[in-house]
Amino acid sequence: MTTTTGTLSRRTLLQATTGLLIGVYLTPATRAAQATAAKGKVALAPNAFVRVSTDNTVTVLVKHIEFGQGPMTGLTTLVAEEMDADWSQMRAEHAPADAKLYNNLSFGPLQGTGGSSAVANSYEQMRKAGAVARAMLVQAAANAWKVPASDIAVERGVLRHVASRRQGRFGQFAVAASKLPVPPDAPLKDPSSFRLIGREGVVKKLDVPGKTNGTAQFGMDIHEPGMLTVLVARAPRFGGKVTSFDATATRAVNGVVEVKQISAGIAVYAKDTWSAIKGREKLKVVWDDAAAEKRSSAQIVEDYRQLARSPGTVAASQGDVAAKVAGERVVETEYVFPYLAHGPMEPLNGFLVWDGQRVKARYGSQIQTLDQMQIAKVFGIKPEDVEIQTMLAGGSFGRRIDLGHDMILDLAEAAKALGPNKPVKIVWTREDDITGGFYRPAFVHRLRGVLRDGKVASWSNTIVGQSFIIGTAFEGLMKDGIDGTMVEGAKIIPYDIPNFRCDAHIAKGSVPVTSWRSVGSTHTAYATECFIDQLLETAGLDPVDGRLSLMGKSARHAGVLKAVAEMAKWSSGTQPERGRARGVAVAESFGTYVAEIAEVSMNENGEPRVHKVWCAVDCGTVVNPDIVRAQMEGGIGFGLGHILYAQVSLDEGRPVQRNFNTYRSLRIQEMPEIEVKIIDSKEKPTGVGEPGVPPIGPAVANALARLGKPRPSQLPMVRGDA
Repeated sequence: MTTTTGTLSRRTLLQATTGLLIGVYLTPATRAAQATAAKGKVALAPNAFVRVSTDNTVTVLVKHIEFGQGPMTGLTTLVAEEMDADWSQMRAEHAPADAKLYNNLSFGPLQGTGGSSAVANSYEQMRKAGAVARAMLVQAAANAWKVPASDIAVERGVLRHVASRRQGRFGQFAVAASKLPVPPDAPLKDPSSFRLIGREGVVKKLDVPGKTNGTAQFGMDIHEPGMLTVLVARAPRFGGKVTSFDATATRAVNGVVEVKQISAGIAVYAKDTWSAIKGREKLKVVWDDAAAEKRSSAQIVEDYRQLARSPGTVAASQGDVAAKVAGERVVETEYVFPYLAHGPMEPLNGFLVWDGQRVKARYGSQIQTLDQMQIAKVFGIKPEDVEIQTMLAGGSFGRRIDLGHDMILDLAEAAKALGPNKPVKIVWTREDDITGGFYRPAFVHRLRGVLRDGKVASWSNTIVGQSFIIGTAFEGLMKDGIDGTMVEGAKIIPYDIPNFRCDAHIAKGSVPVTSWRSVGSTHTAYATECFIDQLLETAGLDPVDGRLSLMGKSARHAGVLKAVAEMAKWSSGTQPERGRARGVAVAESFGTYVAEIAEVSMNENGEPRVHKVWCAVDCGTVVNPDIVRAQMEGGIGFGLGHILYAQVSLDEGRPVQRNFNTYRSLRIQEMPEIEVKIIDSKEKPTGVGEPGVPPIGPAVANALARLGKPRPSQLPMVRGDA
């Protein structure tokens, strides 16, 4: 895939991350245009992120989508801190799609959200944006009062000159400040003087009021005059194609307006969603399954197992895992992971109108730059002629990362097929969402460990699964035949083992796959943490002390492990209630370190029941402790529901699960009590949207082992016949 500036490769992605302030400062002409176009009484727009209005409100343009993980609040906090604003005057809006101004500094020349990167890539950028705005307001007040700027203090949105007892609010000086030159830099606060960043209970989430009183607008809420709702009939098997179709009965349904064939299948256009659903049910389609996936899940797993019996492409290696010594003890095991749907509460949807030259789209866009490029390709226009208004989204977990072959393509093709000036809204039902693919890939891990003199001397792990980056804009991230997303959390482990190897096979298949919340660590953490626990158990070592003895080079892993063990009183001799046991796991993902201990029993149906989870998290400098805790709690609940119950299984290539009654998630009465400790750290901030997920599965599995049950080798732990 190419951009307007050249090939989007691994090199260009990484090169762009070195420019911290890319797109921060606007030219005066751009500032004026921005202020004029902005709603309200915007008087000062010193950079791409901050607008100060004459009514004293400060609006922060947030370059990341808000789908529950907190960037609107987190990034606004950074600006408010440096401006010394009062939290009540702060507002937040999604920034427009513009990679030149709003690129993700962790991704490179792309605007987008993912990899728990929102705060991590914006921390210093947004603080600098706020500091510049503050400096200009202070200078405007100094000019008005004819005093040195250094004599002016700012507190909770009020500028004061103590000696003369003069004071004023931001709005009073916004117009004058807008006429000043933008300082090339402005000093940042010393963290010791933070009033908002890292403080408990001070900052309330900005998006909560609208989400609770019904005023918040999501893509599913869009209803424009003349808009047609589109549902697409897709092949029942992945890779199937349309041979022919008969829409006679569909066109007879009241409310159906048109039927068109697009790449994904047959698009039904109607005046409302219900009519589109009923019209789609009446379609008669003949599908060509010649190139479709026809294997069952069991056959796919068996194919993976066969591959795992021989080494794949080496991702990391040291020592000699094949060396043998008399008296050694060999431990071998295998772990099987199913396809997983994302299951966000708001299924995919999007609105688009094309006037013959330009496109305007509104939806929960996660990677705005790639979406612009994909839409532009369909219409034969330039990406800059595609305007995307990012909207709130009801979850994602990776599902809204459209890498060139999904909802965005359907939306654009459906609009183009209908013609200019005919707005369309595409809608996926829950069944479309669960059966529509782009799942977390299925995987098999085959592990072999060797104990010598009671110590772990050797470790090898062969991983088999599909790559979701091959054939996408991110294929340039492949290195030496290895997809790094498949082996993250497995090729580097926190344990000092002298003989080590991690290798991988990239399996072929027609099941569409993509990123899923915590990506590779969704399976690698389970395999790694279950296997180390098994090795320590075989060696007669305590699960916590044994791990710590191997963490000589992993201080932050050790830090969260010690903290969570202390929280749960692991070493104090305190025992859980009779019939319960505790298991532990620790994992790093996206630079954040999380350790969890789960207390588990077996219920009357012989299924695991998780009563309490202790969680210690080291995410560097914390912007909002409440959001960190919420994300850990949410990640634990999300991960727990999936490792206990969730899978998408295939029957001759057809997905079996169709809705939440069969794609089972955690129920409210099954949510455990959760206690979270945030480790005090001076490290750079890292993300929290995903890292709570990986440790919960192995922690539960290891608790089961301490109950005398086998660690589940095939997920989900509670499995039906499907």
